[in-house]
Amino acid sequence: MPPTRFPFRLDRRSRPILRLFGIHDVDDAYVRVDDATFTARFGRFEVATPLANLASWRIEGPWRSIRAVGVRLSLRHGDITFGGTARGGVRIDFREPVKIGPFHPPALYVTVEDLEGLGEALRSRGVGGSDARQQSLP
Repeated sequence: MPPTRFPFRLDRRSRPILRLFGIHDVDDAYVRVDDATFTARFGRFEVATPLANLASWRIEGPWRSIRAVGVRLSLRHGDITFGGTARGGVRIDFREPVKIGPFHPPALYVTVEDLEGLGEALRSRGVGGSDARQQSLP
């Protein structure tokens, strides 16, 4: 399959904050998936890991902006968020934690524009997942 690139959703009112992380336009924040590698770039921050290291994915959200925009570390679970919006994102769980700066998170949240498309790109490459938003509907 050809590589697939998913730009992050960058809310207009969050852009001044996102500039602090090195994000000036959509070319600075994206997820790229090919048959061998998962890469998430968010300004000056980047995660790259073999596709075989992805355990699962899950679409979640929306969240509060204070908890979703920027590069965030969850003190409770050690997850990292690359967030440009509070509207929702995809949680990527790793089989083995990956290195992001001094941290080794077990999971990464990415707020790409096309949540379902990223899920399908991962599913088509053998990574299972779900849409938690669908599970919460009556």
